[in-house]
Amino acid sequence: MISFLALCLPIFAVIGVGWAAAWRGAITPAMVDAVGSFSFLFALPALLLRLMASQPLGRSFDPGFFLGYLGACLAVFALVMAAALPFRRRAPAAAIGAAAAMGNVGYLGPPLLLPLLGERGAGPIAMSIMSEVAVVLALGSVLMAPGSGLRTMGRVGRILIRNPVLLSIGGGALLGAAAIPLPGPVERFLGFLGGAAGPTALFALGGTLARLRIDRRLLAVASGAVAAKLLLYPLVVWLVLGQALGLAPVWVQSGVLLAAMPTATNAFVLAQRNQAATDEVSAVVLFSTLIATFAFPVTAWLVAPPVALP
Repeated sequence: MISFLALCLPIFAVIGVGWAAAWRGAITPAMVDAVGSFSFLFALPALLLRLMASQPLGRSFDPGFFLGYLGACLAVFALVMAAALPFRRRAPAAAIGAAAAMGNVGYLGPPLLLPLLGERGAGPIAMSIMSEVAVVLALGSVLMAPGSGLRTMGRVGRILIRNPVLLSIGGGALLGAAAIPLPGPVERFLGFLGGAAGPTALFALGGTLARLRIDRRLLAVASGAVAAKLLLYPLVVWLVLGQALGLAPVWVQSGVLLAAMPTATNAFVLAQRNQAATDEVSAVVLFSTLIATFAFPVTAWLVAPPVALP
């Protein structure tokens, strides 16, 4: 257990540094946005492209894992939304459902999963991003947006096909499937640029969390979605991947750990854009991140292989 804490807490500490810097005014919101944009547009795509291209597609992609993880994701989304519908309209209920089903797999997945599982974790990270970003974000946008669903689907589709993270996953998968090795200088360039993905993403996440303003009332409101995100979601993934599908342990471990990630700030952006349960979703993002600081190492200790620290 100590080894998992030693691995995870320094990573979450970078989030704390970003939060403290923004809260103390050492950095401006524009600086936080710039760091986050660098990570999203350049560093994270470089990391995922190199990792996906470096291994055969059959090793990084498993149809059973993808369908099982996506099914668990949609099940949690639907359950939480259905539980919220008697008390709220469709848009706020969908926002809370999305908060329970959208983990910070893009920013937290690489720095937390790769040290535990090695480069084999790149495939599960990519598939979880496809599930929680490409599918849940699109579904949530349609359910939250007023007016024509077709118009909303078209707008979301245009955003997704230009998403640099999704494009890098697709490009890396094609290179891996074709067994085309990256030239040495290109691989070193992607490795150097991608090495900045973790620290910059985590720092920007902390700075973003510092902007969220919540009160005690929201703690009770958000507690159900936080419990669904950090407890129900990993449990459903474990049941689907391990018990129902009987996948190999590495796939089950990867899925459970990815499901145990705290809620992504994308869920807050989505709620804010559609003016749906913005305060509640911001509370879910903040509280799930705080709780995951200790909940994730416990989850890793329960399901992951032993950690060999340097």
